Amino acid sequence: MLRMANQIGDFFKSYGEKEALEGISDHINKFWEPRMRRDFFKCIDAGGAGLNDLVKKAATQIKRPAAA
Repeated sequence: MLRMANQIGDFFKSYGEKEALEGISDHINKFWEPRMRRDFFKCIDAGGAGLNDLVKKAATQIKRPAAA
């Protein structure tokens, strides 16, 4: 999950920050199933170790799924 999130962040890093954050959050919201987003938010809630800064910033725009 960390690797995939960082790959998405790396793809969008050449965009301006606003567009990068929108692109990252849009991709994760559209294509990651709730289980993946729950794992993502476990990492974010624990401080985001291993995630690049753009991905951490985009987390505020990513839909948090309901608890399993």
